[in-house]
Amino acid sequence: MQKLTLGRNLIDRPHILLAAQPARGLDEGAVAAVHERILEARRQGTAVLLISEDLDEVIALADRIQAIVDGRISPPIGAEEASARKLGLMMAGEGMNEVPHAV
Repeated sequence: MQKLTLGRNLIDRPHILLAAQPARGLDEGAVAAVHERILEARRQGTAVLLISEDLDEVIALADRIQAIVDGRISPPIGAEEASARKLGLMMAGEGMNEVPHAV
């Protein structure tokens, strides 16, 4: 069902794709297919906002990564400098001292 929904949403080449937990609950083959469709959309110019708790998924699909902690958004890091450890620290609030609270 998730692959069908993703395919239907990508058929008209949207400008923006919001992908929230796009591979949750899927088997390994379906995960690969969903990830490939998201990457293909990105290559074709679609802006993708990925929301995921799966750190491997975030690292594999993102260009820039930010965490939301206590209503604040962390400074972005490039995916090339991301690791599960670094993302864990971001999610714990490291580096958030200089980020103002959202109003």
